[in-house]
Amino acid sequence: MLGFLTALISGALMSIQGVLDTEVTRQTGIWVAAGWVQLTAFLTCILLYFINDRSPVPAILQVHPWYMLLGGVIGAFITATVIWSMNGLGPARATLLIVVTQIIVAYAIELLGLFGVEKAAFEWKKVIGAAIAIVGIAIFRW
Repeated sequence: MLGFLTALISGALMSIQGVLDTEVTRQTGIWVAAGWVQLTAFLTCILLYFINDRSPVPAILQVHPWYMLLGGVIGAFITATVIWSMNGLGPARATLLIVVTQIIVAYAIELLGLFGVEKAAFEWKKVIGAAIAIVGIAIFRW
C-alpha cells in the first residue's frame, strides 16, 4: 500500500515539476532551467542527507558497473525532454505519452533482465495492459 501511495505522489510531483520547469524555460532557457532543477535537487539531497541519512559518501566510488552512475546525466535529459514535450503537447498529453513509454521500457527491462534487474517471465496480460494504454493515447488525442 505504501508503494502504491508513493507512486501516486511521484506521478503528481512529476506532472507539477514538468509544468513549473516549462515556465522557467520560457523565461530563461532550456539548459538554465534544467541546470537549476539539477542544482536544487542536489542541494535538497545534501540537506536530506544530513537530516535523514548517514550512508558513507565514498561508497559511490565503489559502485559497479560504472554505468549505474549515469542517473544524473540521464536526469538532465529527462528534465529537458519533459520540458520540450510539455511545451509542444501540453501537460496532459505529454505526461500520458511519458508514462506509457515508461511502462513499455520498464517491462522490456524486466523481460530482458537489464541493468541488474531480475529477469521476469513474459506475461500476455502485461502486453495487453500496455496495448490498452496505447489505445488510451489514441483516444485521448481526439
